[in-house]
Amino acid sequence: MRNDQETEGATATITPRGGRDGSGPVTPAPAARRAMPFMERTALAQLTLVRFREFIREPEAVFWTFLFPILLAAGLGLAFRSRPAEVVRVAVLSGAETAATALGADERVTVVPMDDSAAATALRTGKVALVIAPGDDGGVVYRFDDARPDARAARSVVDDVIQRAAGRADPVPVAETVVREPGARYIDFVIPGLLGMNLLGSGVWGIGFSIVDARKKKLLKRLIATPMSRAQYLLSFLFMRLLLLAIEVGTIVGFGHWVFGVPVRGSLVTLGAVCVVSALSFGALGLLIASRPRTMEGASGLMNLVMLPMWVFSGVFFSSSNFPDSMQPFVQALPLTAVIDSLRAIMLEGAGWAALGGELAIISAWAVGSFVLALRLFRWR
Repeated sequence: MRNDQETEGATATITPRGGRDGSGPVTPAPAARRAMPFMERTALAQLTLVRFREFIREPEAVFWTFLFPILLAAGLGLAFRSRPAEVVRVAVLSGAETAATALGADERVTVVPMDDSAAATALRTGKVALVIAPGDDGGVVYRFDDARPDARAARSVVDDVIQRAAGRADPVPVAETVVREPGARYIDFVIPGLLGMNLLGSGVWGIGFSIVDARKKKLLKRLIATPMSRAQYLLSFLFMRLLLLAIEVGTIVGFGHWVFGVPVRGSLVTLGAVCVVSALSFGALGLLIASRPRTMEGASGLMNLVMLPMWVFSGVFFSSSNFPDSMQPFVQALPLTAVIDSLRAIMLEGAGWAALGGELAIISAWAVGSFVLALRLFRWR
C-alpha cells in the first residue's frame, strides 16, 4: 500500500505533454519550473564548457586556429620584409653597347648581354624585366611587358640612366627621402587581413563541422528529450568562441607586433570590441550553414560556397578597392570586408568608434540575421 501511495505521489509531479498517449516529453511540475532559470543558466555554462573541451581535444582545430595564421604571417613577413631596393636585371642585344656601358656604371641595373633569341626567352620567362635593342636611328628600343609593374619600373630606371649618360640635364633639381616606417609595409597591411580571415574560418569551420558531425552521429537526436532549448545549444557554441577569442586575437596581433613591429595605433578596447562582434557574426554564420546539412560533404560544400567569395573579394591579401566600381556594393556588403576594413583602420590609422559606424552596422546585421535564421532553420535530426 505504501508503495502504491509513493508511486501515486510521484506521478502527480509531472503531466504529460504532446500526444494524448503521453508519448511526448514531460513538463516539470510548478516547483521544478521555478528552479528552471537557475538550471538553464547552469546548463548553458556546462554546454559551453563541453564545446571548449571538444575544441582543445582536436589537434587539427588547434593548429588551424592558432598555429596556421602564425606560420602564414611569418612566411609573408619574411617574403615582403623591408630590404634594399631591388636591382633591375636587363638584357642588352648586340649593337647597343653604348647603352650597356652607361647602364653598367649604375648600381641599380644589372646588364646581361644576350642574343635576340635568348633575350626573348628570358623576357617571356621573367628572368629579365627589359630587353634593350639597337634602334634604326642610333637610339635604343625597349622591349617589355607593360602589364608587369617591375617591367614598367625597369623601363623608367633604364631610360633615366641612358638619357643622363647622353648629357640630359633636369631643369628642376630634385631630392629624395626614403621613408620606411611601420604601418606602410605589406606585413602591416596583411596582418589585419589574416586576423579577419582566421576569425571567419574558426567561426564557420569550428562551429559548423561540430554541429554537423553531432547530427551525423545521431547525437543531436538524443538531445531532443532533454530540457535544453535550441537557443541554449546554439548559444553555447558562440560563447565557446568568445572564450577562445582572446587567445586567438592575442596570438596573431602579438606575433605581428613583437616579430615584425606591426603597429596597433588605435585603442585595444576598440580592437577587442570589433573582434568580439566579428566573432559573433562569423559564429552565427557557421550556425546558419550547419542548421540543416546531415553530411560533412554537404556542410563542406556550403562553407566553401560562402567563404571563398569573401577570401577573394574582401581584401585579405590585397585591397578590395582593386575591384571595379560596379562590384563595390557587393564587396562592401560582405561581412569579412567590413571586419578587415575595421581592423586595418584601428591598427594602422588609429580609428575610433565614430569612424567605424558603417562597418559595425554591417557586421552586426550579419550577426543578428544569421542567428535568427539559424534558430528558425535548425533541425536536431
